[in-house]
Amino acid sequence: MRNRRHPPEQPRINRRGHVSRTLAGRLRDFVDDFAHSSPSRFAVLVFTSIIMLWTLLLTLPISSASGHGTPFHEALFTAVSTICVTGLSIVDMSTHWSPFGHAVVFVGLEVGAVGVLTLASIMGAIVARRLGLRQKLMAASDSNPMRIHAGPVSESQAIRLGEIGGMLVTVAVSLLIIETVIALLIIPRLLFAGFDLGTAIIDGFYYSASAFTNTGFTPNPDGLEPFKNDLWMLGCLAAAVFAGSLGFPVIFALVRWVRHRQRFSVHVKMTLVTTVALFLVGWLVLYLLEADNPETIGAFHPLMRPFQAGFLSAMTRSGGFSTIPIDETEGATMLVLDMLMFVGGGSASTAGGIKVTTLAILFLAAFAEAKGVNDMQAFGRRIPGDVLRLAVSVSLWGATIVSVSAILLMHFADAPFSHALFESISAFATCGLSSGLTQQLPVEGTYILTATMWLGRVGTVTMAAALASSEHKQLYRLPEERIIVG
Repeated sequence: MRNRRHPPEQPRINRRGHVSRTLAGRLRDFVDDFAHSSPSRFAVLVFTSIIMLWTLLLTLPISSASGHGTPFHEALFTAVSTICVTGLSIVDMSTHWSPFGHAVVFVGLEVGAVGVLTLASIMGAIVARRLGLRQKLMAASDSNPMRIHAGPVSESQAIRLGEIGGMLVTVAVSLLIIETVIALLIIPRLLFAGFDLGTAIIDGFYYSASAFTNTGFTPNPDGLEPFKNDLWMLGCLAAAVFAGSLGFPVIFALVRWVRHRQRFSVHVKMTLVTTVALFLVGWLVLYLLEADNPETIGAFHPLMRPFQAGFLSAMTRSGGFSTIPIDETEGATMLVLDMLMFVGGGSASTAGGIKVTTLAILFLAAFAEAKGVNDMQAFGRRIPGDVLRLAVSVSLWGATIVSVSAILLMHFADAPFSHALFESISAFATCGLSSGLTQQLPVEGTYILTATMWLGRVGTVTMAAALASSEHKQLYRLPEERIIVG
């Protein structure tokens, strides 16, 4: 009786018609197909997987200065705060971690700064060994959410599909150059303050990375206390935070303007104008509210008070550094900080929040309605209506996330409303400023803020696109009927 031979296994043919015969090839094809079919879900999966990897690394005894394993909720909170470049912490970041743990945190800052969709596009290109159209769409969507949103996309975007390779290079180069420059400016100041050379170099790069990524972690136990009157040190940190909050598309456009005098797009102009306007308004309002408060800005020399107000206004972009106790500020001041943090920085930046362009679109819509004009206009261009719908969606979902988080914190942590709201907005906007509530949270509260940070960094647009099954074309339109609004 002859042995019956099984027919040879058929090689798998991927969506491009390529044949994969090896396990590694099939894995690449699977990842490539998944990235093509659902880029947003792929991005969220990659981002969450990195967070879990960092959580595992931080739970290891080698990551702790004491040599003991860090509890899971503390490691998870730190990993999310690091990868999401938030800056909130429930442990002393300067003393709890070992040199290995600090290295894990430092690398996490850089990884998180790249961005959710840009990072996923890079990972997809590495696994699939190519940067195809879908990967370019994913990277472009990090600079412009309209790329993954239904509706027409203007050809005058800050980053066009053909320029994605240059944008990715700009991300890496800008991280390297800006952080190196800031570190070189900070290191001499640390040496002058008494730090030895090795510590000054390490802390200098740590401070620069923490500032440009808008995280706000400090490597020394005293934080910014030794430098609270140092114009040079605080000025370097504020400049790095401001640059990081502009967004890589804006940095990319500025580089093109310097090299080729290429004109700015509406996105770049709107980001720059709105960011500067919010910074100046915040500067003035914070000074007027806190200049006479002896517990905060009023404790400084009269000539330093305007600078301290400006530094705090810059930190609300998502910086997280603070030279004053936030819990000692006036109630009105805390509300102003809430508003500035909720807006955050520019799109595709290391900052969080609903983004400055979202706020600008809402105001443009309000002005157009007040004037009785049908179209939103800015810098000689007409803004499509679907951009307004996206801005409203982002703002509504952001407000919903913050509200639910604040309610849960008030319930589980028995926190006052003002502090619960402040901490929730800081977590959602990945800002890192704290009223002191985070360090006092029970375990349930840490998980609440962890989820809030994750949602804030992943982004409401990305999350909505990831959860949506698919776009359905409706072949009919219902009768129109107007309702009373307002």
